Amino acid sequence: MSLFKSIATFGGFTLLSRITGFLRDMVLAACLGAGSVADAFFVAFKLPNLFRSLFAEGAFTSAFVPLLSHKMVSEGEERAEEFASKSISVLIFFLGIFTLIIEFFMPELVILMAPGFIKDPEKLQLTIDLSRITFPFLLLISVVSFQSGILNALNRFAAPAAAPVILNLFMTGAVFVYFPFVTSPAHNISLSVPIAGIIEIIWLGWFLKKAGVRLKACFNILSLCRSPEIKTLFRRIAPGIVGAGIYQINMMVDTIIVSLVGTGAISWLYYANRLQQLPLGVIGAAISVALLPVLSKHIKSDNKNEARRVQNNAVEYGALFAIPAAFGLIALAEPIVNILFQHGNFGAKETTMTARAVIAYSAGLPAYVLVKALTPNFFARGDTKTPVKYSAVVFSVNIILSLLLMKPFGHVGVAAATSLAAFVSLGQYIFGLNKRGFWNFSPELKQKICMITLSSLIMFIVLCGGEFLLDNFYKNWLTQNIVLKISLLGGLFILGVATFGIMAKLTKAIDYNEILQIFLKKGKKDA
Repeated sequence: MSLFKSIATFGGFTLLSRITGFLRDMVLAACLGAGSVADAFFVAFKLPNLFRSLFAEGAFTSAFVPLLSHKMVSEGEERAEEFASKSISVLIFFLGIFTLIIEFFMPELVILMAPGFIKDPEKLQLTIDLSRITFPFLLLISVVSFQSGILNALNRFAAPAAAPVILNLFMTGAVFVYFPFVTSPAHNISLSVPIAGIIEIIWLGWFLKKAGVRLKACFNILSLCRSPEIKTLFRRIAPGIVGAGIYQINMMVDTIIVSLVGTGAISWLYYANRLQQLPLGVIGAAISVALLPVLSKHIKSDNKNEARRVQNNAVEYGALFAIPAAFGLIALAEPIVNILFQHGNFGAKETTMTARAVIAYSAGLPAYVLVKALTPNFFARGDTKTPVKYSAVVFSVNIILSLLLMKPFGHVGVAAATSLAAFVSLGQYIFGLNKRGFWNFSPELKQKICMITLSSLIMFIVLCGGEFLLDNFYKNWLTQNIVLKISLLGGLFILGVATFGIMAKLTKAIDYNEILQIFLKKGKKDA
């Protein structure tokens, strides 16, 4: 499969996953609102996903997939399949024990994760109960990640990329279809999480069978752990845990700190972060995935000029999407939150609090995306230690700023701390790449980013003016019926895109002739 087709497959299903994720969050907001029950559920939902990112999608997969690919090439598919069987047996054994231990010590873990819940015994107990339901998802989704790694090594990308959609659909459906023996909607939604994990395993298992992969259970775990290939796997997992762990601990610290703010704060940050993740997940991830192999090729061939050009393009494209997206989210935060989430138990207060967090998170969006564009420059050179060191600094900065800003600004202060830490991270990457002579901002690139920022600022002013006129014309337009609100927001969106497009042309932030030539060349190749 070509690189373009692989990226298109991943990007398409990532976008589908984000869309179904938004539908899920809209339904959850209407059902759970943003109070004590929602706070309890989101902590319970974060717990397995925290360890999932740390063990399965972070350290284990990044260590396992290269080893599996190497065995396929050097030793054949039969030996690779044998290695995969050993690896998944070890994974299930140790994660199974870990899951049982956490289930037993769940009260202590919840208190550690959300110390602010101690003053509300009912909320604390609900969180413990829901967490015990959701936590087995860690083991299930780790198996899913393992299956995805095998399929990716076989150049089969569609099924693994589609798997997250299953979780979104099951959680959405759980709001409307009750499982037997559950006592509340929160328990029902929590139960849908491990059920979705089982369905994902079945889904990918079918595609593995179709690909001719037959995994066999290995029960002599101690003997497996002494084998050279499993020892190599463990040695490669360790750095991954350090790298992924810093980011995940950072997320955990945010939850711990914001739990002290009060009821609803965890939910407000959750919904706000989901809005920010749409442009970050689609734009940032796409640039990072597409850039790494291209940059690696030019660096290995010692083509420094081409490497710099590609890196400049990645930064320019990142800025071109992220800066106007940030200004747009800041200008339209309240209307977007109102239309998406203000239904059922999610009221006007929740909209205001979530919108403030959206603004604080959005301010850091350009920094997040540009870091995604710059990180591959280190990975392409085989330097995985420097990004880990940078993450450690960002982790420390985030904690300090969160503690300083939490008291005067509450949950908004915690979100703002995350954005400020992102700019610290960006500064480290720019300084580090420049110091090593790998890359630096060219005068042309600086000018482009300044013009993109200017065009985005004018778009922001126009959007704010449009909102002001709507408020005066409709006497607070956000209180109108949903169809009218969506139509008016759509009009504002079109106005914003048109304004940015015109200003980008006038300031020469975008060369439309160059874009047209790219599409014309692509059209000729496709023909």
